[in-house]
Amino acid sequence: MSQAEQYLQQALDAFDFGGQVVGAVRYGSGHINDTFCVHTQPGEDPCRRFILQRISAAAFHHPDQVMANIVGVTSYLGKQIAAAGGDPERETMSVYATRDGKSFYTDAEGGAWRVYPFIEGTVCLQSAETPELFAASALAFGNFQRMLKDYPADTLYETIPRFHDTEDRLAKLKAAAAADPMGRVKEVGPELDFVTAREADCSVALQALREGKLPLRVTHNDTKLNNVLIDRASGKGICVIDLDTVMPGLSINDFGDSIRFGANHSAEDEQDLSKVNFDLSLYEVYTKAFLEGAGGALTAAELDYLPWGAKLMTLECGIRFLTDYLEGDHYFRTHRPGQNLDRCRTQFKLVADMEACWEQMKAVVDKYRP
Repeated sequence: MSQAEQYLQQALDAFDFGGQVVGAVRYGSGHINDTFCVHTQPGEDPCRRFILQRISAAAFHHPDQVMANIVGVTSYLGKQIAAAGGDPERETMSVYATRDGKSFYTDAEGGAWRVYPFIEGTVCLQSAETPELFAASALAFGNFQRMLKDYPADTLYETIPRFHDTEDRLAKLKAAAAADPMGRVKEVGPELDFVTAREADCSVALQALREGKLPLRVTHNDTKLNNVLIDRASGKGICVIDLDTVMPGLSINDFGDSIRFGANHSAEDEQDLSKVNFDLSLYEVYTKAFLEGAGGALTAAELDYLPWGAKLMTLECGIRFLTDYLEGDHYFRTHRPGQNLDRCRTQFKLVADMEACWEQMKAVVDKYRP
């Protein structure tokens, strides 16, 4: 048995699954954590499934803080859902305790393992094949904001420091360009000029937070469609998953990251920029459903700043890709030369498209604001 297999077995032994474990197989398409689907046979009852994950030590240096955030938020959500007459076992994740009552098990290498009950009858999609599916994710993330509107965000740990600090991302890009360790600055003049022309934009949301215009919220920080479980029978988004990056933040960033990811039809590394276009109709589909789910939980200022969330999350992502390209592609995994630069260019093309229809983006928000 390999060391990895030993650690897996030890993790399985750390939890009481309520029946015999009959299998544990790798599961899903995530790139961060090691994920397994555990099959158990509890006596004469039907087979039960669980999700077992080893939290990435490279991405998260303090798994105890990650799990403290998740336990706090999921427990709160469970109570909210139950009070509203919903089903907490399907509509939120729940942390399955170890045999000694802890939220995770630590192996001999320091790896942290956690378990969630498998939510049956759901599917995790990698892309929105229809506008209805995009709307389903929007409704789920809007509900997430609504249910957590009174949760004290300042009690959560910042599991990835300065994750959506666009000013800090800009500073790191400037440092990378000044150092030019790979000699690539000469290739990216137009991209650096694009950022320079929008340097003031990088402070818009953070300045609004500092001035008290935007409130600190519980935010998910990775609001892609594949982080919502879709009910197979109804097609509705019923449960927000992958809560590792839940921490204090801005609601407009959660909204904006969804728009960055979903309101276009191109690959993230598309080399033909003529194929990269911001889709205003998908932006409207998402905005309508997100605000319906949020149910009046957002302030007037947050509504005003939603278009900024879309623009800034896209600009920030492009800055991150460009910084990584200048530094030698050490953060984002690449499969060919220049891939991070292509990723940067797609994001900047989307930013330019948003700027071209800025008034229409604001009008969409006004159309659906409560």
